[in-house]
Amino acid sequence: MRIIAGEMRSRKLKAPEGMDTRPTADRVKEALFSILQSRLFGARVLDLYGGSGALALEAISRGASSAVIADQSPKACQIIAENIESLRVGGKAALLRMKDTQALKALHGQGCAFDLIFLDPPYRMETESVCGLILEYGLLKKDGMLVIEHSRSRRPALPAPYIETDHREYGAAGLTFFALQETEEA
Repeated sequence: MRIIAGEMRSRKLKAPEGMDTRPTADRVKEALFSILQSRLFGARVLDLYGGSGALALEAISRGASSAVIADQSPKACQIIAENIESLRVGGKAALLRMKDTQALKALHGQGCAFDLIFLDPPYRMETESVCGLILEYGLLKKDGMLVIEHSRSRRPALPAPYIETDHREYGAAGLTFFALQETEEA
């Protein structure tokens, strides 16, 4: 696994061994960041199911100003910490060693809001309740983008004010992009 483009292009990343994590394939990652390229410069990024931290670290390499990477697996967190250290991005990347709901609550408590939020959970996991917390806690900026990587056979459908803006499929994987519907203010 490696960083595909940007200032850290071709730098290698470690990935957790075993079946507990499923790294995003380079082909899918390349397509994802090609779609998001215009949103990356100066972006604040949240990678909620970090695994190796590859998505957040790719975003930093391509111009994101900061990233928070969260994962509950001790093995994954060790790998994420090693990747942050080897890429020397400790000033831009923070690691939260906790469950998804705990991480969202902690970020809410810190008053955080993000331009890009990546959700790449285990394919069998439902994301609707987590997306509800993201909305409730105001973690996605009004003009932000939520990207869910999922099994091609389990395409997520989120209720308003989320609106699906794009959907792509790559082999067994799918990427679905959501924005927040603009609301009329009185």
